[in-house]
Amino acid sequence: MLKVGEVLPEGLEFDSFVNGDEGKVNLSEKGKWKVLIFYPADFTFICPTELGEVADLYEGFRNEGAEVFSVSTDTVFSHKAWHDRSDTIKKIRFPMVADPTGKLCKLFGTYIESEGLSLRGSFIIDPDNKVKVMEMNDNSVGRNANELLRKLQAAKFVYDNGEVNVCPASWRPGKDTLKPGMDLVGAL
Repeated sequence: MLKVGEVLPEGLEFDSFVNGDEGKVNLSEKGKWKVLIFYPADFTFICPTELGEVADLYEGFRNEGAEVFSVSTDTVFSHKAWHDRSDTIKKIRFPMVADPTGKLCKLFGTYIESEGLSLRGSFIIDPDNKVKVMEMNDNSVGRNANELLRKLQAAKFVYDNGEVNVCPASWRPGKDTLKPGMDLVGAL
């Protein structure tokens, strides 16, 4: 199972459904921020509220240089069927990754062996493929896409400016940062 600070292994290519088409995604490809959003299953109740919120903020993630990937143990055929039947899921323009064997879910520690499903997990991966942020929720608790975007912005700020400037709680772009061992300083 990957941990914060560890690097994604090579060979993470998966089938996906995006913009009405089936395709492949290579999650091992370096050079871009990645946001992975693991969810239990298509055709559920909480999942479309989360994925719809991320879809509404997708341009914000893209403006930060990130690609979003939703991941479940469903197949691309299930993703397509859900897309075709749900107005909320039709809004999604990011790849919906199919992980029917649970390989990716197991790598990130979200896999529920007894159910063959994933926990709600959110991960931010930097351009060097290093895990910067991970969050795991029970499947009964939905996530906040605005907070996920804020965490991406903070991780990106530190990546771009070095760890001599770190981001305090609730930091937003343009706000003061911290220098380890010092008080708040004006944001760069």
